[in-house]
Amino acid sequence: MTNEIILEAAESIRAAYASGSACKPVRDILPAMSLETAYAVQHVNTQHWIEQGRRVVGCKAGLTSKTVQSQLGVDQPDFGVLFADMFVSDGAEVSVNRVMQPKVEAEVALVLERDLDMTLPTVADVIRATAYVLPAIEVVGSRIQNWDINIVDTIADNASSGLYVLGNSPKRLEDVDLQLCGMVMERRGEQISVGAGQACLGHPLNAAVWLARTFVDVGMPLKAGDTILTGALGPMVSVAPGDRVEARISGLGSVRVEFAAEDQ
Repeated sequence: MTNEIILEAAESIRAAYASGSACKPVRDILPAMSLETAYAVQHVNTQHWIEQGRRVVGCKAGLTSKTVQSQLGVDQPDFGVLFADMFVSDGAEVSVNRVMQPKVEAEVALVLERDLDMTLPTVADVIRATAYVLPAIEVVGSRIQNWDINIVDTIADNASSGLYVLGNSPKRLEDVDLQLCGMVMERRGEQISVGAGQACLGHPLNAAVWLARTFVDVGMPLKAGDTILTGALGPMVSVAPGDRVEARISGLGSVRVEFAAEDQ
């Protein structure tokens, strides 16, 4: 019966992707607060999309803010996978239709040059494996109606992933203070979100270590070339057609994305 419920929830989320029409919360059919079951739903859809030809290129952390964790009743972040077709070039224009109920948040991205497939990766392992760091904007979205989610819904929905934008000026990890780096995000030139590296589990590398360990545990260790989105540095904000969003992170530079004025 549990497997049938997992498949039903996975199909509901895939149907929302395909139709552009949000579905009811999947927590209504899954065991209450069962993170294991929610990740099983995510895994079913990940494998489905891999079989359909999508390529996994990394991972993302969500719920890295202690405030948001408290709101959802959890004490740890969650994760999702990044596919190659989710990538958006710095400064590119996209349609808001590419993501359901889109919101944006600014993050620190790591790109690996070595595998992280050892048992219990440490922060030293992550530092050694990191080729460079980039500023990023994640365009998050939800296939659940009206963003009516709890932790089970967002995990099942691939951590509410959508698109991600990477800056084009890589920096070496040792040249940036990721804990104290300040972030400002603007929409149409007006400030909409501020934060700092320490808002992400105290340090973005803490999120990266958690992701590295988690993906080893689930048998999908992070590989050279993978991108890691470490989590939001400030509040996420809704966007609409015609919006131009720019995020600046001290020491990392800026990254931009535009949302087409008319649906395409």
